[in-house]
Amino acid sequence: MTPTRTFIIRRTFVYPMALVIVLTAVLLVVCLVQGQAMAKVIILAGLIMPLVVIFVETAFRRVVVDQEGVTAFRPFRQRRVLFSDVTELDSVRVRSRVFMTLSAGPDVFLIISNSYQDFPALVEGLIAAVPEGCVTEETQQLAKQPPLRHADVFTVWFAVVALIYVLIAQFR
Repeated sequence: MTPTRTFIIRRTFVYPMALVIVLTAVLLVVCLVQGQAMAKVIILAGLIMPLVVIFVETAFRRVVVDQEGVTAFRPFRQRRVLFSDVTELDSVRVRSRVFMTLSAGPDVFLIISNSYQDFPALVEGLIAAVPEGCVTEETQQLAKQPPLRHADVFTVWFAVVALIYVLIAQFR
């Protein structure tokens, strides 16, 4: 009997993403207070909206693996695939990005990326739980050494540093 496990998006991505939103909002306020060009204010206001959407989408996304199946939770929606219905566990690797597809028929599937914390345990748990013969050769090879993705974390931290630099420049 395997316990229920919950996998969330890596917090090393989510926390700096929140910091980017806060810094962008501070920059917007500073631009308004300093009477900066309206185009700059509009661009910053327009930038905050998609950042908030991306943040909410990633911060509240999770995958729950229990004895019977996998449930992917996203804001305002969820999808469940039962292990007994799985016909294939496949994976696609594009550089350091991995997408695993859990298929349970022509119209029922679940795509899970390696953006989740403890991705190796997630892969192992899925392989152990699906019916025998459903795991593709690529996925079995992936399970031996699952790649971890760090580029997105680097990009968000780069944005944090860039925004801090811009904020410092605003006060000079």
